[in-house]
Amino acid sequence: MGEYTALALLAAAAVVGVELAWLRTGLFTRAAYWLTMLIVFAFQVPVDGWLTKASAPIVMYRESAMSGIRVGWNSPIEDFVFGFTLITLVLLVWVAQDPRRAAARSGSDDIANPVTADR
Repeated sequence: MGEYTALALLAAAAVVGVELAWLRTGLFTRAAYWLTMLIVFAFQVPVDGWLTKASAPIVMYRESAMSGIRVGWNSPIEDFVFGFTLITLVLLVWVAQDPRRAAARSGSDDIANPVTADR
């Protein structure tokens, strides 16, 4: 297994582990998250395919660093794993920093329910 493959898989596992063991935002259960990932990958397929196409690559990888598995329009599968990792980590941090979520955990209704906060 190449370095890029190993690092992409390790990073993805770490992000999933952070969500399941620590943050517990419930992000993976939300349809909006999976729709977001679908949109990201829909744009990543043509862009990454164009950048890494075998006939005239703009970005070249050392083959020994890769798994050799290519998807879409000849994109290394590691690029999709790494893309999943980056987008998921950003969304996890965003959701975890939501003040409404923090208020709900602490039992305060002031931020969690803005309609009753002004009363």
